[in-house]
Amino acid sequence: MSTPQSRAHATSCPVVHGSPTDSDDPRMPLYTPDFASDPHHAYREMRRQYGSLVPVELSPGVPATLVIGYSTAVRILNDPEHFPADPRAWQRNIPADCPVLPIMEWRPTASRNSGADFERYRQAISASINKVDLFALHATVEQIAVPLINTFSQTGTADLIGQYAFPLTFQLVNAILGCPPEIGQRVATGMAALFEAVDAEDGNKMISEAILELVTLKRTEPGNDITSLLLQHPAELDEQEMVHQVASHYGGGIELQQNLIINTLQLILTDDRFGGDVLGGNLSTRDALDEVLFNDPPLANLLTTYPRQPILIEGVWLPAHQPILISMAACNNDPEIRAGDHTGNRSHLAWGIGQHTCPAQSMAYLIAQDAIDQLLDALPEMRLASPGDAPTWRPGPFHRSLAALPVTFPPVRS
Repeated sequence: MSTPQSRAHATSCPVVHGSPTDSDDPRMPLYTPDFASDPHHAYREMRRQYGSLVPVELSPGVPATLVIGYSTAVRILNDPEHFPADPRAWQRNIPADCPVLPIMEWRPTASRNSGADFERYRQAISASINKVDLFALHATVEQIAVPLINTFSQTGTADLIGQYAFPLTFQLVNAILGCPPEIGQRVATGMAALFEAVDAEDGNKMISEAILELVTLKRTEPGNDITSLLLQHPAELDEQEMVHQVASHYGGGIELQQNLIINTLQLILTDDRFGGDVLGGNLSTRDALDEVLFNDPPLANLLTTYPRQPILIEGVWLPAHQPILISMAACNNDPEIRAGDHTGNRSHLAWGIGQHTCPAQSMAYLIAQDAIDQLLDALPEMRLASPGDAPTWRPGPFHRSLAALPVTFPPVRS
């Protein structure tokens, strides 16, 4: 028999019975232009209203929980037993035409598996990346960057995405993977569709068909490249496994690498703390890169996990098999851990943490730093073409990506 005291205790129970996605409040949409234009405002509102765990929609009718608290994210990412990355139970109930399915669905890669499968894929991808000659990569970046800069240095204007960052990362990934440009172009087009969640199903098909051609080519004509190294690895990856390992290189190596370069250039060109100091030599390009990786990481929201069973986190029950996304951008700016000056501090989550930490971060740092330094050395007086205009960010729940970065500079005389 209940007593008034026991009933009062029940009504004041601090545990929320049901996840944020069961709330009567409207979910926060992550796919709108409004969110893309000012996600940090959205993160502050989320924190005020929900704390660390936020009910969101990845696309209309696709619920998820967004983690915006740093300590909560670290706990989840370091606990793959309770928070595995395998989405197969979730995707059984997702329509085939869902725009975010192609980027979130199960794949035979380390980022979408756990246990023995994770170990097998991770060993193969890490071994191939670790054999890349970073010293030679310096020279490759310069060999690609200098001719690209020369195509617009005499005109006095450029769009740094279309004329520099995209073609540079595109050519670099093709070189690292040993991929002919015509195959790589189809992959790059498909990757853009995936990240923007527009025509994503067609983009996924385009990627698979193009990479299968590359894998077939490398079986008969191997070279000193990552695709050939993956084919030679003791994991003995089959054709479909190979397609997905190579696709992961394209996703990070073009779309995300381009965003890292461009977001850092935008910071240097708009923030006096970095523009003057970087060009003057007081702060390094590496410091500017880490500022971006804290504030506007190219992959803003992902590192997705799917609890095997309902689980209690911070007084909230999260349902089984429903996506939990880590917001690297929001967690990095969590007031509980954010310091005023983090120059030289690389504790951000932009590369992930735990067993799913990005294995290519040394290579990504090198490429971005060299690409930026080559441009600033060639065009030190470069400025934004419209400094008073707000930047236009491409919509999408996962990335942080400018639509364009137009600049002006004194034309270089031939």
